[in-house]
Amino acid sequence: MTLILVVDDEPHIVSLVTRGLRADGYDTVVAEDGLEALDRAMEPDIDLVVLDVGLPSMDGFEVLRTLRSRGSTVPVIMLTARSGTGDTIEGLDAGASDYVSKPFAVAELLARVRSRLRERSSSAPVILSRGAVTLDVLARRATVDGKEVDLSAREFAVAEQFLRHPGEVLSRETLLSRVWGMDFDPGSNVVDVYVRYLRSKLGADNIVTVRGEGYRWD
Repeated sequence: MTLILVVDDEPHIVSLVTRGLRADGYDTVVAEDGLEALDRAMEPDIDLVVLDVGLPSMDGFEVLRTLRSRGSTVPVIMLTARSGTGDTIEGLDAGASDYVSKPFAVAELLARVRSRLRERSSSAPVILSRGAVTLDVLARRATVDGKEVDLSAREFAVAEQFLRHPGEVLSRETLLSRVWGMDFDPGSNVVDVYVRYLRSKLGADNIVTVRGEGYRWD
């Protein structure tokens, strides 16, 4: 049975989420503060974490960053009452798998839970190698010619898209959707910025600009 850790210090949110998850056939356990959540999330029986940002003792962002620094690859869906893209970006950069703003529809949260669990159980390769570049998806480690390269969570996610789709032109809109998971101003150059970062770290010749269309990993 799939076990989901629900982390929130608001009893009515915990009740709402756990009832929905159990009705969908999942087992649940609950933590009410950050330190307790961190300890429980590191245990191997946890399949997914629903994690609130505003917590006592340690906020959700810090819980998530610590989880990832310890090598945990458990899917984490962040919950927050805060508005604005800044918190969304912080959560995704910290290693969140998805992000849901309060108030939310339980049906939407459940759909995101199912999606993240499907991704985890898929047979997608966990070691991606193209030329001199290798990504260990589970360990979130990148190497070039066998030497480890430090990538941020967002840089790693963009690199993963390229290595999973070599030779395929990926548009800016495609990368925004798959990596950032939100709508940006069409005039935003955030994708171009991250491509520039990756070229400097993984090799300038690996990512080719396809004028008017996007980028391609050669």
